Order: sequence, then C-alpha cells, then structure tokens
Amino acid sequence: MTQPADTEPAGPPLRGAIDVHAHFLTPRLRAAMEAAGHGQPDGMPAVPDWSPEAALAMMDRTGIAAALLSVSSPGVHYGDDTAARELARAVNDEGAAVVRDHPGRFGLLASLPLPDLSDALAETRYAIEDLGADGITLLTSYAGRHLGDPYYEPLMAELDRYCAVVFLHPTSPPCWEATSLGRPRPMLEFPFETTRAVANLVLNGVLDRYPAIRFVVPHAGAALPVLADRIGAFAVATQDPPVDVLGALRGLYYDVAGLPLPRQLPALLTLTDADHILYGSDYPYTPDWALHGLAQALAGSDVLTRDQRESVWRGSAEGLFPRLAPSPVGRD
Repeated sequence: MTQPADTEPAGPPLRGAIDVHAHFLTPRLRAAMEAAGHGQPDGMPAVPDWSPEAALAMMDRTGIAAALLSVSSPGVHYGDDTAARELARAVNDEGAAVVRDHPGRFGLLASLPLPDLSDALAETRYAIEDLGADGITLLTSYAGRHLGDPYYEPLMAELDRYCAVVFLHPTSPPCWEATSLGRPRPMLEFPFETTRAVANLVLNGVLDRYPAIRFVVPHAGAALPVLADRIGAFAVATQDPPVDVLGALRGLYYDVAGLPLPRQLPALLTLTDADHILYGSDYPYTPDWALHGLAQALAGSDVLTRDQRESVWRGSAEGLFPRLAPSPVGRD
C-alpha cells in the first residue's frame, strides 16, 4: 500500500522543526524565583525542571532540530532594580553558554530587566552585540504598563535599530487576584494579556513607527484571531486617523505553542498565512509527554497542507533566525 501524497512518514512527528517557544531555567534563576515567592509561578504547581540534556532528549524524540531559549513569566524583575539587572545579566550569560556548547541546537532570546528602562537598553546592547543573542524576550506588561505604552518608546527605537526579533510572552497582570477566578493565570489571563499587549502595539502605532522589529506572538495569537475584526471596527470608528488593524496583525509572526487544535489554528489561518506561523513547544512548562502528543496531533492534522507544515515547522523560522537554518536533526 502506498502512502497518501500529503501525509508524513513514520518517525518523530516534527522532523526538523525550529522551536521558537522553548524556555530554560538555570539554577540561579530557579533560586531567585523561589526566594522572591515565585515557587508556583503564575499559579502553576511548581517551577519545572530543566537541563540542556533533558531538553535535547525531548527534542530528538520529537524531531525538533533547534530551540530558541527564553525565560518565561515572571521574568527576571521581582521588585528590586539592582537585583533584576544582575539576574538578567547572569541568566543571559548562562543562556549564551548553553548556545556555545550546542550551537546548532539552541539559540537565545535574551531577557531584559524591565521596567528599569536604562538597564533594559544597556542589556539589549550587551545581549545583541556581545553575546550574539538571536533576539529579545519581552513580557506583555511590566509594573502595570503594557507594551505599546509610550514609556517603552526608547526601547522600541533601539530594537528597531537592531532589526531585532522580539518574542512576546504573557505574564500575570497586577489585578490577577480579581480577574483570574482563582485559576492558574495561564488558563485565562495569559491569552487576554497577550491580546491586550498586541492590540496596544497596533493601536498606538508602534508597529508603524518601528517596522524593522519582527514580533512573535505566542499561543496561536491568543484571542486575536477571534477579536481582530472587533478591534479593527473600533479602530476605524474611534481613531483619527484610523488604524489598519487587520493589516498590522497579518504581518506579525505567531507560534503554535499550547493547544492550537482543533479551533485556534484554523482561526489563525484566517488572520495570517502559514509563512507567518512558527512551531512552539512551551517546554518545559508543557511536559515532554504532553508536548509529544500535541506534536503528533499537529503533524497528523489536515488543517495544514504539506507545504504549510514545512513552513510552520522551520521555513518561517529560518527567515527570522538564519543562523539555525542549516541545522539538521541531531547536530550538536
């Protein structure tokens, strides 16, 4: 019996994917999180275990060729500017060391000690110029200010100057006690925080002023595929001049970390094309057994054609991270 033309052969489900939504936790970061009261980050049960060796084993089993490492929520700032500056530098140095040890398998999306803007600007320059970071990670808000706020204009200008790839990640809002319904914040708050931040970037014209920044929106666009038309209608009716919300959203990049099937990915494909969609695992916050099952479901779904799968698995990411483009599975 011959194999259908548009199905994948047996083996690891992803076959050479570049994972743009992969987190790392060094011993120093874990200790700092726990000391600051973040031993159950954003209401999750615990800080997960992570090591390069465990990550590589998961990647080989799943077929992930390379992973871009970032720090998840709550980031590196726990209330003290000096401590945040030191922790950001330490974590970025440690992440860069992992990349040096495994140059074909890992990349680094560096963390910034926001909301301290001067330290964030200095760390941006250090991460890109001295460490060779592949991009920058930004949380959706800091100290109650969502991205898109005028406060961040100097940082946006600097990121634009570097033509940086900026990976967005949601975090708990200051009012989470009143809005999370007592549930872990990744359940409800994270998708809405992502949606708020991206809407603010669009509506305040940040994407127009800084077109060289390549933003990656997590979790299949959060609520944006559903709310895009509503946001766009209000932008036309209430802003002068009106904002082309759908055009702006179409040009962003989106990863598929989380639960993109059966509903989110089809909705996202009405907002943008597969050339703007990237694979994301959310490891280790998504454990390896669940990640592998999600990857199998994604690989076996008929939502994407063969060509679209190739684009999502790695083609789109190769354009953003050309250093990782030639990396085959198993290269170390």
